[in-house]
Amino acid sequence: MITRAADVLATWESGLGQAPAGRAVLLHRAARPDLGGDQQALLSLPVGEREADLFALRRALFGERMQVRLECPACGADMEFELAAGEFARTLADRGEPLVRVAEDGWEVEFRVPGVADLTAAARDPDPRRALLARCVVTAVRDGRPVSADTLPVAVQRRIAEAAQAADPGADVTLNIACPECGEPTRAELDIASYLWTELDAWARDLLLDVHLLATAYGWSEPEILALSPLRRRYYLELCADV
Repeated sequence: MITRAADVLATWESGLGQAPAGRAVLLHRAARPDLGGDQQALLSLPVGEREADLFALRRALFGERMQVRLECPACGADMEFELAAGEFARTLADRGEPLVRVAEDGWEVEFRVPGVADLTAAARDPDPRRALLARCVVTAVRDGRPVSADTLPVAVQRRIAEAAQAADPGADVTLNIACPECGEPTRAELDIASYLWTELDAWARDLLLDVHLLATAYGWSEPEILALSPLRRRYYLELCADV
């Protein structure tokens, strides 16, 4: 996992001109350096595995506690609460087999849990559900005879969706919150890639300001300043402010 200040700053710089999907890939690459930057390997991982990796990266970079704010759709009150990044990382890492089998009324279907690339490609199709089935169904058999994924009835498609959710529950991280003011329940999707990028962007801009101030005061280079621990950088900044 990439946590060195210079490397994290390089990830942020690379993502500035990217769309959210591209930034999510960059963050996942930082979380999984063991894959050697193989983007195809990253995109083929189950969505829940990527989410678990990003929560683990968030914990490594910014700590355990995550502050979340939502607006109650019923009364408009601001709701603030904390989440534990490590707990999400551990929970989402608990997945079933990537290859799932469903049997229903003479139909037998084997399919793989969708990856990020599958969802991205399916979203561009006029019929996302059909496109996702076409990509992820490995075999489909009816009464012992192979058939096309296009012929799957709605009931079988529903069973596939349920089995996929059970095998990869982290693919959809949904929060269920009760408003402390009116008590109305609220469901909200937690997009960890967007959340983490927002934090990373603020951190990087603050860090560059620190580099500017220390370089101006001491004449140090950016690599020299980034090599300092956060505690030592803060100490030197306090000394600059006292002068």
